[in-house]
Amino acid sequence: MPLVAYIGLSAILFVIGVMGVLLKRNALTIFMSIELMLNAVNVALAAFARHHGGLDGQIFVFFVMTVAAAEAAVGLAIFIAIFRLKKTTDVTEINLMRW
Repeated sequence: MPLVAYIGLSAILFVIGVMGVLLKRNALTIFMSIELMLNAVNVALAAFARHHGGLDGQIFVFFVMTVAAAEAAVGLAIFIAIFRLKKTTDVTEINLMRW
């Protein structure tokens, strides 16, 4: 497959992730959209690494996956703590920084 197909797939995934972050109000859906954007970047990095014949992009993919795993663990812990406190997942109703 040509490089353009991988980059096109990556762009579509990234746009879907951005639209999910901007349009959804559920915290878990926003969290999944951020993960989708990270995976879109991984697809682009792996495609460029394969196209150029180097391992640099694949090494970056490994680091991005590691950061995404850590972000998932911390993000879900924060999500659960806020849900226990507020009993909602709607980000417009969560206001923890009050006067």
